[in-house]
Amino acid sequence: MHPPAPLRASALYYAYGPVPVLLGVDIEIPAGRVTAIAGPNGAGKSTLLELLAGVQKPGAGSIERPASVALVVQRPDAPAQLPLTAGDVVGLGVARAHGSRWGARGLRAARTAAALDRVGALELAGLPFASLSGGQRQRVCIAQGIAVGAPVLLLDEPAAGLDAESRERTRQILAAEAARGVAVASVTHDAEDLAAADRTVWLERGTARLETAG
Repeated sequence: MHPPAPLRASALYYAYGPVPVLLGVDIEIPAGRVTAIAGPNGAGKSTLLELLAGVQKPGAGSIERPASVALVVQRPDAPAQLPLTAGDVVGLGVARAHGSRWGARGLRAARTAAALDRVGALELAGLPFASLSGGQRQRVCIAQGIAVGAPVLLLDEPAAGLDAESRERTRQILAAEAARGVAVASVTHDAEDLAAADRTVWLERGTARLETAG
């Protein structure tokens, strides 16, 4: 018997004003698997991810999630005056996850550097986050997500703005996180991401359909 999924939702309903987006969606994000969330534009993929992460509240339905969930947003905006480096952004994820246990600067720096190195962005550590390109910011945010070390990792189109090499590296990172037992879910339109996923949840017309690999 499989262990219970760390993140599950039942009968989720969500609407933007009078326009319904999700109509009773049931979904589980199991540990040790990469789940792709796919569907046409406007199907509610990003909305579903935000509901699962607790960023938004459903109009109806229930969500069971662990205390810690890491969410990686798509193409984050950053005001030019933001006084944070790329390393600082990843370090915020470390601090959130480990608090005073990682208060020592050396330990926090080591975990930050390791996460940036995994996404091929170690050389960006000292640069202002606001000065980075969209693709560079995306890699830094993925590094922040994995630095949290949460049992659930949710990503909204992590391949957006990345070149082919970085997209492949991201797929390898997500597979490695799943192999560690993390429950990974990623919104994607990328055909290679879909092929690499263990399972795919298709959203269309407010409902969800599950497909498993193989």
